[in-house]
Amino acid sequence: MTINRRDLLGYGAAALGAATLGLPRTAKAADELTIAYNVNLPSWDPTTGPSAVNPTIQGLYQSVFDQFIPQKPDLSFTPGLLTEWGWNDDRTKVTMTVRDGVKWHDGSPFTAEDVVWSLQRAGDEKTGNPIQFVWKNVANFKIDGNKITGDVVQFDPVYFKWMSFLTGYIMPKAYYEKVGPDGFEKAPIGTGPYMVDKFERNAFLRLKANPNYWGTKPAFENVTIKFVTDAASRVAEIESGSSQVTLEIPYEEYDRLIAKDGLAGSIKNVSDIGMIFFNDIEAMLDKNVRQAAVMAVDKELLVKRLLRGYGQPIATLETPEYTAFDPSIKVEHNPEKAKELLAASGYSPKKPVKFTIQTTKGFKPKDYEMIQAIVGMWRKVGIEANIEVYEIAKHYELRAADKLAPAAFYNWGNAIGDPTTSTGFAMYGPSPHSVWDSKELVDMINPLWGEKDEAKRIAGWKAVDKYIAEQAYVLPLMQYAQPIVHSKKVNVVQHVSGALLPALMTPA
Repeated sequence: MTINRRDLLGYGAAALGAATLGLPRTAKAADELTIAYNVNLPSWDPTTGPSAVNPTIQGLYQSVFDQFIPQKPDLSFTPGLLTEWGWNDDRTKVTMTVRDGVKWHDGSPFTAEDVVWSLQRAGDEKTGNPIQFVWKNVANFKIDGNKITGDVVQFDPVYFKWMSFLTGYIMPKAYYEKVGPDGFEKAPIGTGPYMVDKFERNAFLRLKANPNYWGTKPAFENVTIKFVTDAASRVAEIESGSSQVTLEIPYEEYDRLIAKDGLAGSIKNVSDIGMIFFNDIEAMLDKNVRQAAVMAVDKELLVKRLLRGYGQPIATLETPEYTAFDPSIKVEHNPEKAKELLAASGYSPKKPVKFTIQTTKGFKPKDYEMIQAIVGMWRKVGIEANIEVYEIAKHYELRAADKLAPAAFYNWGNAIGDPTTSTGFAMYGPSPHSVWDSKELVDMINPLWGEKDEAKRIAGWKAVDKYIAEQAYVLPLMQYAQPIVHSKKVNVVQHVSGALLPALMTPA
């Protein structure tokens, strides 16, 4: 494969746009911050469309909008626009208390009506919320001052957890109804710590501090976020001083940069996992092929060599921090067994099974190189995989349409650590986030969506994880450690969700 020319051209355009529009190349004052970000922002609506379920852009959304219930950097839940929330004793009603005195970015008052409208809109399948099947489970909301009650249509044990996760944002009812979706894309407003000052698609986003923010006022008055999708270009941004913070760079570059004068870094395991989706098409319908593809991959070696020891190999779609993590579930690395399995289906290194694997390049550290290494491991046992590079936005489009290749790399975020997200949505055939359809698996998962006994629910998900591992329906790779490099003039607080939040950054 050659260097992704489109990425380089995109970066060139971003740099040119920054220069012609007067965007700061370096920080000019103590209240200015420039960040080199690893993805573009496709849409300003955090509740609809494929971009709403992209964990990587949640940090941008959380800078402008507030979620119903925010999470602290350690992922613990904390009061936000909702100060109290919960169920009644028999789980037939929900209750919420709305914070007083909050204003939207246009100065209009935030009210309980905005909360109800946002929840109703999220639960309406016509609005295109990818998580609509969660939000539809509560209806018939009633408002009494700043108190809200709602009737449980179908009990969902993670309803309130989702208020801290994907699509869990409160939108401005009156403003949105006035300007419509197109007007909102042009001039979005929220209640978050920052307001949108200027936005150039595929180039940059400029934010300014919200003077009426209900929480702690951000330390940086002005923040410029450059969209720099090429990892080498992000390294150049931080090394040249054009940006003061960047993330998701190769780990060897992280180690090199933090040793330089004026630079520092932060790296810790976050809630993201690297995985390879298997689609139930072509060769992947053969269990021997799937099992061989899993057994042939040396995850420990990938982490040690490519990721320089950063990260944690995993055997299921659960990390040690997730609620349903089961250390007893193990999948062996056994190339010889992989060869035997493939031979049983008529394949060998001289007569390999062939399929395509899709991957991003530079979206996560060493994503493309990791897939190259995996393809090399597969080749030794009798699997010939052709690599196809795509942008992360294309992955969402293909996955929603159930048109992924037989194998496709992805980075799955699960900031709430619940098995319904990592295992559930990824592996439940009817979900728009899954491409594997198995009646047996669907039948195992169905009762768990509404299980009220928490111990029984988690045990059920562990059984699902074990079954998935036995059937090799997916290839979990590792829990990621997120590398962030920054100027020593900036203090960065790393969020375990992987969201890079300028509101948590302060001058050193």
